[in-house]
Amino acid sequence: MTLTEQKKRYFGTDGIRGRVGDGSITPEFVLKLGWAVGRVFAKEKHTKVLIGKDTRISGYMFESALQAGLSAAGADVYLLGPMPTPAIAYLTRTFHAQAGIVISASHNPYHDNGIKFFSGQGSKLSDDIEHEIEAMMDVPIETVESALLGKAHRVVDAAGRYIEFCKSTVSSKVNFSNLKIVVDCAHGATYHIAPEVFKELGAEVVVMGAEPDGLNINQNCGSTEPRLLQAAVLEQQADVGIALDGDGDRLIMVDHKGELVDGDELLFIIARAHQRAGTGKQAIVGTLMSNLGMEHALNKYDMQLHRANVGDRYVMETLKKTGGVVGGESSGHIICLDKTTTGDGIVAALQVLAEMQETDSKLHELRSVITKYPQRLINVRVNKMVDLKSSATVQEAVANIESRLGDEGRVLLRASGTEPVIRVMVEGRDATLTNQLASELASVIESVFKS
Repeated sequence: MTLTEQKKRYFGTDGIRGRVGDGSITPEFVLKLGWAVGRVFAKEKHTKVLIGKDTRISGYMFESALQAGLSAAGADVYLLGPMPTPAIAYLTRTFHAQAGIVISASHNPYHDNGIKFFSGQGSKLSDDIEHEIEAMMDVPIETVESALLGKAHRVVDAAGRYIEFCKSTVSSKVNFSNLKIVVDCAHGATYHIAPEVFKELGAEVVVMGAEPDGLNINQNCGSTEPRLLQAAVLEQQADVGIALDGDGDRLIMVDHKGELVDGDELLFIIARAHQRAGTGKQAIVGTLMSNLGMEHALNKYDMQLHRANVGDRYVMETLKKTGGVVGGESSGHIICLDKTTTGDGIVAALQVLAEMQETDSKLHELRSVITKYPQRLINVRVNKMVDLKSSATVQEAVANIESRLGDEGRVLLRASGTEPVIRVMVEGRDATLTNQLASELASVIESVFKS
């Protein structure tokens, strides 16, 4: 069995994450993790590792633990302070560092935290490197001799560097002076960056969720809770609302009517902008959950949707396989590979705003090309983890529903990888029929796997 095929003990699809104080999310573990990472990357003198974090209170504790472990392994540490996840990917590249570390639990509440990593190229670590790190976790800590200990540096201009990068992802001719924008920073890592980016490009900016206290990250705000943003856009008579998550890699927008514009619609708008400018690829990458209406809209413009498994890692893998440059998830994780190496909420928002300016269109008009299909998702709890393909009864039920939907719908069954739950999703043009068919299929699965 190769390293890649081995099951990982600590790393999930996006680093290591959990509740602070439990399992791997403890100071002791993170200290050892920092040392293990240092040993894997400190192959030569003057190894650079960048550390950034979001605004949750436990970030201070884990930053210190990582710094101590990396220094003990002989790696120099560059501390960025509160910075969006995509900013750390960008700065890791521009500093020519060997690795970048993000202390964040993304859109989770403050009592969770996590550690995720970028390679020197600003991309997620390979499976082999993650296995190397996990193997090093079994080795007792040995501190290098004092003359070889890593040094720590505070990067005081990190925010300014990233602000300039974000602005560079749109044409210098673009000016947002005719736009009024409400920006919700989720009391997270973009609080001191996102408003400045849009202001410096000329927009009138109303700021929300930019007063982090260590405990309020993602609390009733941001991309997972956009209701207050919707109300603010209407109250302020703004042209658009922008909702980011706690670490700045997800984006949801609100049009001037206060209506949500999700990741599928944003992905379509950005893909269409590429095509209109003559720089786009026919291959666009979504996920198994991407709305069928978005796929049909892409097909209308001779663009093909490739569906990856849910998760930005799988979207990235499929982009590389297909040669595409634009991919994303319904949740708002949008990847623009012609601009950067990972999902970036600010960069994605800028591409949408630029398309609004270039076409002299409102966001509502750009998203109206898509007719989204109703989706019904039902979680069926079963007695144990199951193989869905093993049941002829379930497969017959799926085939029957697919035939009733025809070309105007689809069925998706997914067994959870972490709990005994089967996720049943039915999508169709008619909401009543979609709900009915989803309930029928859920009942079949329940009868088969709960008996």
